Amino acid sequence: MRHTVIDQVKQVLKIEAEAILSLMERVGPEFDRAVQMILKAKGRVILTGMGKSGLVARKISATLNSTGTPSLFLHPAEAVHGDLGMVTSNDIVIAVSHSGKTGEINHLLPIIKSMGAKIIAFTGCMDSFMAEESDLVIDVGVEREACPMGLAPTASTTATLAMGDALAVALLNAKRFDSKDFKRFHPGGSLGERLATSVREVMFTDDNIPMVLVGSKVAQALKEMDAKGIGATLVVDRDRRLLGIVTDGDLRRALLKQKTIHSFKVEQIMTPSPKTIDENQTAAEALGLMELYEITHLCIVDAHHRVKGLVHLHDLLGREEFRINGIAKLTEGSPRRPRHPA
Repeated sequence: MRHTVIDQVKQVLKIEAEAILSLMERVGPEFDRAVQMILKAKGRVILTGMGKSGLVARKISATLNSTGTPSLFLHPAEAVHGDLGMVTSNDIVIAVSHSGKTGEINHLLPIIKSMGAKIIAFTGCMDSFMAEESDLVIDVGVEREACPMGLAPTASTTATLAMGDALAVALLNAKRFDSKDFKRFHPGGSLGERLATSVREVMFTDDNIPMVLVGSKVAQALKEMDAKGIGATLVVDRDRRLLGIVTDGDLRRALLKQKTIHSFKVEQIMTPSPKTIDENQTAAEALGLMELYEITHLCIVDAHHRVKGLVHLHDLLGREEFRINGIAKLTEGSPRRPRHPA
C-alpha cells in the first residue's frame, strides 16, 4: 500500500513538472509584448479569475505587488455588482481561465474592453471567446491534469501559477528591482518577528535605564538624558518606585513657560503616572500602547511599581530602522545601545 501511494505521488509530480516544462516550448513574442504593455501602462495590473483560477490569480497579484508591480485582484462575480469601479482605462487586466469558457469572465471582458483597459488572457484554449476578446493571449494549456478523472484543476493551475511567476520575474528584471527594493515591500519579515518577542527582550535594564530621584534638579535630569541618549528619564523614589517621566516634550513645554528651568525640581515638569507595561507582554502590545497614547517610551514595573526596565519605540521597530508611510527604512549612523541580555 505504501509503495502505491508513493508511486501515485511521483506520478502527480511528474505530470505537473511536464506541464510546466511544456510551457517553455510555447513561450513566444506575445510574452515580451505583455511585459512591455505592463511596463508602459500608467495604471495597475488587475488579475481576475473564478474558482481555482481565482486563487491562482490572487497569488500572481500578490507576487507582482511584492516585486514592484502594483496589482489588485478583481473577483469577476463581484465586479458586475460594483467592484468594476476599481478598473480604469490605464489598467492592464489579466484574465485567468484554463478553459477560456468561464461565464463570469466572458461576461466581464467586453465591458472592460469598452472602458479602454488592455486585456491579457492566461488560457489553455486559444480559440475561445476569452482569447478573442483579449489584446494578448498567453498559452498556459496542459496536455492532461494530474487528477485521474481529469476534472480537478491540478497541472493546469500549477502551469498557470508558474507562468505568473515568470511574468513577475521578467517585470522585476526589467525594472531593475533589487534586494533593497524587496526589503522595502517586506518590512513584516524581521519586524514581524521582532514584535512577536516579549518586552523583556527589547527593554533597557539596570544601569542602562535613565533615572533620577524625585527632588533632583532638572539640570541633573538633562545630564542623565544626555548620558543615556534615549530622550527621557524616569523619576523614582529611593525604593525605585516609578513616580513620573521627563521627556524631551516635557522640557520643551516647560521652556515655553519659563526662560530657564535648570534649577527646577523634576517633579515640577515631569509627566506623572507614565504608561507602563508588563515585561511578559509582547513587543506588539507595547507598540499598540505607544500608538494609542502617541508616546515613544513605556516603563516596565513589577507588582510593587518598582522600575524593571524601559522600552523605546525605536527598539520595537529596530534601532537601525524608522518608519516612513508605514515602511521600515534603514538609517545610517544610528547608535546601538545595550539591551536586556537574550
